[in-house]
Amino acid sequence: MIDLVFYIVAGAGVGLAVGLTGVGGGSLMTPLLILWGVPEKIAIGTDLLYAAATKASAMRSHNKQGTVRWKLVITLAAGSIPASLVTTLIIRFAIPEDLDYGPLLTHSLGFMLILTAFVVFFKSRLQKGHSANDSAGGWFHRNATPVTFFAGILLGTFVTLSSVGAGAFCAALLLVLYPRLPALQVVGTDIAHAVPLTLIAGLGHLWNNNVDFQLLFGLLIGSLPAVHLGSKLAVKVPNSILQPILASILLIIGVKFAFFAGAH
Repeated sequence: MIDLVFYIVAGAGVGLAVGLTGVGGGSLMTPLLILWGVPEKIAIGTDLLYAAATKASAMRSHNKQGTVRWKLVITLAAGSIPASLVTTLIIRFAIPEDLDYGPLLTHSLGFMLILTAFVVFFKSRLQKGHSANDSAGGWFHRNATPVTFFAGILLGTFVTLSSVGAGAFCAALLLVLYPRLPALQVVGTDIAHAVPLTLIAGLGHLWNNNVDFQLLFGLLIGSLPAVHLGSKLAVKVPNSILQPILASILLIIGVKFAFFAGAH
């Protein structure tokens, strides 16, 4: 019962952060659960299905508003979905049953948290810099489609291993590769890609018995109303204050998990 109460409170806290800043989801939820004592595999697997469920309604809203670039979603998914499936198969068949691969997941989570923290720190500079240098082009812009596909492969692998990256990291990638893309379309496209990726990755973890449905239920109960509340409060609290605080937390947790995994 105590665990269920914690799951609801954790869901509410992370949901509030997501509503306020647009960042948080897996990057806050998974480490929070691991620090509470939930096994790495269960925390990551459950969080992936939680992310798919919470982002599905946001995807519908963005699609109605016409803010999803489906061609980009398909290009990303062409790389990420097969990569997620291959990663799931490797976990299932290539890793011996008696081998604890929790540390691999923890280190992957740590590195993705560090990357996400830097993305959040420098997001506004990234956006301004690429908008200013839009005419300069560059190799990445000329080869945006194959780079997007390759980035999808990396995302599919690391999202399946860590549950982190489908949100802020993917959004930063879109900002870099497609500087003319309006901010709302970056968000809508990012969310539309995250839904199938987190669902496939989450179902893969379910197949590997890495999902706790009581945990999933508690997180959803807490987070769904909190995301709504956070989005209403967001207009009153400046992101310039919240996002650096959130990025600092992610960086500290990321360093702990990436380099000091045995300490927790």
